[in-house]
Amino acid sequence: MFKHLLVPIDGSPTSELAVDKAIGLAKAFDSEVTTIYVVDPYPFTGVGADFAYGQGQYLNAAKAAANDALSHARKQMEQAGVKLHTATVESHTVWRGILEAADTGGADLIVMGSHGRSGIEKLVLGSVAQKVVSHSKLPVLLVRA
Repeated sequence: MFKHLLVPIDGSPTSELAVDKAIGLAKAFDSEVTTIYVVDPYPFTGVGADFAYGQGQYLNAAKAAANDALSHARKQMEQAGVKLHTATVESHTVWRGILEAADTGGADLIVMGSHGRSGIEKLVLGSVAQKVVSHSKLPVLLVRA
């Protein structure tokens, strides 16, 4: 039924639950999985040497976090015998990066965690999951804690 699952992760416990769910689906449908971590390459606005230094530090930290999260997901998938691809995706908005990766990678299902934020927290932080569900042409399975 589903041959290629896209699993966006962010290193949170909720995204780890999505990895677990994706493992079960991949084994049931003999699917391959692509796990991605989206990094915004330009989160700062500003000019001058301080901006460039801060940008470099941020990118190094963001890529290290991505590598850690992807490595952890890779170990879980390999232990379960699931065929896996991983990638760090750069995008100014996480939800767009997810949808672009799904489109270019040929995914037919997105499996992702949702933190379940509400109220002011949702208003301030937004909801990546909500944006993905709203704009995706593919089915999306949201996993919550």
